[in-house]
Amino acid sequence: MEITLTIDTLTYGSAGVGHSSDGKAVFVDRTVPGDKVRVETIEDRKSFSKARMVELLEAGPARVQPACPHAALCGGCPWQHLSYEAQLEAKRANTVSALTRIGHFDAEFADRVVEPCRASKRTLGYRNKLELASGRDEAGRLVLGMMREGSHDLQTMDACPLVHKQIQKAPKALRGALRYLEGAGDLGIYRVGVRSSARTRATEIALWTPPGGFPRKPVAKTLTSALKNTSIVRVMADPGKQRKIKGVEVLAGAGSWHERLAGFDFRVSAPSFFQVNTAQAEVLVETVLEGLEVDEQTRVADLYCGAGTFTLPLSAIAGEVLAVESAASSVRDLRRNAEEAGAWVDVLGGDSARELATMGHLDALVVDPPRSGLAESVPADIAAAAPHKMAYVSCDPSTWARDAARLDDCGYRLERVVPVDLFPQTYHNEIVSIFRRK
Repeated sequence: MEITLTIDTLTYGSAGVGHSSDGKAVFVDRTVPGDKVRVETIEDRKSFSKARMVELLEAGPARVQPACPHAALCGGCPWQHLSYEAQLEAKRANTVSALTRIGHFDAEFADRVVEPCRASKRTLGYRNKLELASGRDEAGRLVLGMMREGSHDLQTMDACPLVHKQIQKAPKALRGALRYLEGAGDLGIYRVGVRSSARTRATEIALWTPPGGFPRKPVAKTLTSALKNTSIVRVMADPGKQRKIKGVEVLAGAGSWHERLAGFDFRVSAPSFFQVNTAQAEVLVETVLEGLEVDEQTRVADLYCGAGTFTLPLSAIAGEVLAVESAASSVRDLRRNAEEAGAWVDVLGGDSARELATMGHLDALVVDPPRSGLAESVPADIAAAAPHKMAYVSCDPSTWARDAARLDDCGYRLERVVPVDLFPQTYHNEIVSIFRRK
């Protein structure tokens, strides 16, 4: 069934929302507020419907022409048809909405405590990392690309405008090099990662393959010719969501990626997490340090610390810093980075929730958990450690809002919320929130 409707608002996702004549909410991908569209229903439920746009009858004022020809297909930038000003407004609105709908905070309080979304200076060419999945075309040749949103279909491309200039054409260059190398047989490559720093000029190519034999020297030589780099590594892990790293082989160069952030040098291994927008990650750090009011008397813990994005800046001003991380590669990276920086940090490799319960009293706390948020027991453990102030950094408004309510129940008042846009052209953003002990 086809109907005509006007899009009213955006969701935390790629869809806009309009309402049918009977008042039912209709979710339509790739639309913006103000769009008048003719749509076809593809899923009809009791309280809402999902539809696809058949025709754009009238464009909303926030609609713009995407910079990338693959924007409508690739899952990497689902908001590229939306003006940047509208993106920032929507990201703040989604943060406020999560606080009220999921955290059940008062609407007036939520609107007051959430600040405007901090804009990224670059809206294209900002990513320091490109991740490509591999597949086969109809002729059986290797192709590289990104998964189309909501599917397992691979969208191939020659370039990506979201990443730094020096690696924007990496998809085409690496595809050609790997096809040449596969003339001698399948290399087993299922994922290719490329990291590049605009500050240090370091570029690392990471090839993800199952363990087994591998033509190291020919691969290193061919990839060096295809794409200027400072490091080439092979990450050995079986495919799948729960990848267990079996080892990392250095094929050429440094064996790690070098970035500079907040005045510190970071050496990052291919399996380790690092924020993809370096300049905006510095905004995260500045906001956390400002909110915590740390000084030389402060005993502070940094949980889910990764390679030390917050840990090293904290070590420069705090009296004692404890850092906890479960990923082995990140623990090794942090210890190396701290040693090279001459920073004293007590690095604990293990589960953050478990280690927190053993730390005793803290003056301040930083938590930057994965998308799933804090384990159910953690808010009570935070209350037991009794930090005066806490910074909670999140990449998911829903789990963050849930945890904000739990923290409020455990005696921590939400004082400040700063959405920070690390991901222009997408609906994602980071949230820095500051809590004070009641």
